[in-house]
Amino acid sequence: MDNLISLILMLISEVLIIFMFIMIVRSNGKSQLKYAFEWLLFFMFIWTLGSILQVAFQSSSIEPIVFEMVSGMGVFFAPVAFLAIGVIFAKTKITINWYHYLLLIIPIISEILLVTNDLHHLFFVEYSAHVEGMVYGPYFYVHSLYTYALFGIGIIYFLRYSIKNSGFFSKQSALIILSTLVPIVTNLLATLQIFAMTTYSTPISFTLMILVIALAIFKFDLMKLTPIALQRIVDSMSDGYMVIDEQNIISDFNTTLLNMFDLNPNYLRNKSLYNVIKDNNFLNIDVKNLKSCIEKSIKDGKIFSFSKKLDSTSRYFNIEINSIKNNNTYLGTLILFKDVTQHMLDLQTIKSNQEMLMEKERLASLGQLIGGIAHNLKTPIMSISGAAEGLSDLINEYDESIEDSRVTPNDHHDIAKDMRTWISKIRSYTEYMSDVITAVKGQAVNMSDEQNYSFTIDELVKRIDILMKHELKSALVNLNLSIKLDPLTSLSGNINSLVQVINNMISNSIQAYHGAPNKNIDLIVEEKDKKVIISVKDYGTGLPKEVQEKLFKEMVTTKGKNGTGLGLFMSYSTIRAHFNGNITFDTKEDEGTSFHIILPKTN
Repeated sequence: MDNLISLILMLISEVLIIFMFIMIVRSNGKSQLKYAFEWLLFFMFIWTLGSILQVAFQSSSIEPIVFEMVSGMGVFFAPVAFLAIGVIFAKTKITINWYHYLLLIIPIISEILLVTNDLHHLFFVEYSAHVEGMVYGPYFYVHSLYTYALFGIGIIYFLRYSIKNSGFFSKQSALIILSTLVPIVTNLLATLQIFAMTTYSTPISFTLMILVIALAIFKFDLMKLTPIALQRIVDSMSDGYMVIDEQNIISDFNTTLLNMFDLNPNYLRNKSLYNVIKDNNFLNIDVKNLKSCIEKSIKDGKIFSFSKKLDSTSRYFNIEINSIKNNNTYLGTLILFKDVTQHMLDLQTIKSNQEMLMEKERLASLGQLIGGIAHNLKTPIMSISGAAEGLSDLINEYDESIEDSRVTPNDHHDIAKDMRTWISKIRSYTEYMSDVITAVKGQAVNMSDEQNYSFTIDELVKRIDILMKHELKSALVNLNLSIKLDPLTSLSGNINSLVQVINNMISNSIQAYHGAPNKNIDLIVEEKDKKVIISVKDYGTGLPKEVQEKLFKEMVTTKGKNGTGLGLFMSYSTIRAHFNGNITFDTKEDEGTSFHIILPKTN
């Protein structure tokens, strides 16, 4: 009856082994771990098959040791396969070298000595299906020591991984260790004859082993990716992470996190997240805020993040919280720690570079302002100089005429009249210069301010009129102003920069007439499509086609040697960069050119 039960149990083990073998063979992938498991199951099959035959034919004339020879092929080689599983599990993949085959020497010798046992009795002095009737030969202990050593080394690989790592992946390792210990302990008890057992007790224990291995493979996806491989992937991440379970216990983390904050793994493993934060003031995180983010992530299924600075090292971190769910079942929370220090430093560098660039632009604008002032003051200064020389000549003439009897009082009145004329011109020029200085007064100071200020259309037009009055008068050109919107409409930006752009366009329009008098330039300010359009229109010769194609793209000019082409090029850049606007134009040969400055309204 006992033999029948043993036979049934071994048949169950054999069926489970066959089933497991088929499932692994049919599974996707060609990993070394998969092949190692296939070999282990094959040798377990042979081991169990020999024991089944021994029970089935125990009443026959065949010596039981014959069936032990069949089992021996599995007994001797299964430990090698298990060791391979442990090494591959820990290292993901191994390169097979010639010295690895040395592990097969002892199993081969064992099988040879078992087959030839009747000649030397080195393996068994007396063989029996029951351990109490077994008398071992000297080589049996060599074989046993080698077998247990291979199993032990394999288990050590799994244990090292379990100790080193925590959480989900260590469960695979624990299951493999548990499944292996069952037949090893059973075999050891039988070998030492501690209990009255049969030689086929070990194959019977394979049933439990196979069930546990099946759990590791099919529930924890052992065949899809070895745990250490995935662990190495997450350890190589630039971001640190930890996983907390529903009780807020830290169940998993990567090496990057430990290195980020110089932490001991024992400090985190299986500890409450909130206790870790409180005990070490971890990243100076506010526990209430963190708890709120975790709860919101679980409830809403959204990702929450916030930034923190580690004052002790001036490092910046972005902390991202994401709940993990499977079919609306909460599994845990993933917390990512992203070191964004370099990103913050890059932003600071960019900001610094932007400030430097803005400073250069302010200096360039200041240069344009100074150039504009110099341009507008050059002519009146020369005129004042000429008037001063005229006055000097009149004074000399007056001195010479004092004692000249031929000079009549009317002549003195004429000299005085001429002096008054020159003085009037000087007064006019100085008034103009005063207006120019008043217009630009304070602009240079404002240019050092990063902020843009609002100004009205009315203010803009008045400044243009003051600065261009003399140039227009000298060129005998009329500026026709047409404001088709509320003069109090506001624009945002540096008013001086815009004035400089418009004045440059007016100067270009003046030069388009090539010195011809009594010409007109239209300055039109209107609103279209919620944009302010400032147009400068002349009735000159228009722009050549070759200039039209390159305008605003290159520094082109129609002034020959007297022009640089820089004005419009800089004007276009100024409007685009500082006013978020645009400049367009339309031109017709012998009919004139219109430039349109398109700006967004402030109100």
